Amino acid sequence: IFPRILYFFIKCKIIKEFEEKYFFLNNSLLMKQIAFKMYLKSNALAEYKKRHDKIWPELKALLKEVGIAEYFIFHDPETNCLFAFQQTRGEGSQGLSENPIVQKWWSYMGDLMETNTDLSPRQTYLNKLFTL
Repeated sequence: IFPRILYFFIKCKIIKEFEEKYFFLNNSLLMKQIAFKMYLKSNALAEYKKRHDKIWPELKALLKEVGIAEYFIFHDPETNCLFAFQQTRGEGSQGLSENPIVQKWWSYMGDLMETNTDLSPRQTYLNKLFTL
């Protein structure tokens, strides 16, 4: 009986870890949640919003193509940080660094944000602490 109990607890731990990374949307679509911060330069908010209001159709199509179902970006006026949240069936935008559309977007946005040497936005990944 002990091996069955041990198996049950191991299985529960694996399921819990899985559920912390994934959830069901509309009871059918398995999705992963990704959250991260990015950093705006001073006085760049209006232009950042303006450029995102006119997001390139090819970039939008690419994000959908890699499985991003929803992508939200929020601004924290106290810190001038951006909080990004993605629900995706894949790795989200994180695996697109070699894509020429993404690299062109980074170049276009680079004057508004703190960037790495490859012009990708400087990011800090966030860990989920609570789910209701």
